[in-house]
Amino acid sequence: MSVNPHRGEVAVVLDGRRHAARLTLGALAGLEAALGAGSLVEVIERFEAGRFSSCDVMAVLVAGLRGGGWQGADPDLLTTEIEGGPVAAARAAAELIARAFRMPE
Repeated sequence: MSVNPHRGEVAVVLDGRRHAARLTLGALAGLEAALGAGSLVEVIERFEAGRFSSCDVMAVLVAGLRGGGWQGADPDLLTTEIEGGPVAAARAAAELIARAFRMPE
């Protein structure tokens, strides 16, 4: 599966299978609720300042994967092997947020 960065997509490999993740408006709304954030700015600031938790990373990944069409749920991601481990997961989450708010060139 190829990803289109111009659509805000990021590749995430789960159990050896590549998925296109992206933060749609619906996924962003769900993300705000999941993180108990008052706004998207608060979520962005957490990542920019490096004050994010592993729960934040998981919530962003689930939201992005769902935005890309993944049919899994939060508990599914807890038992899934994410290629590259926690560091790759955090990078993917940060890239999802960055791409969701990057203006087209």
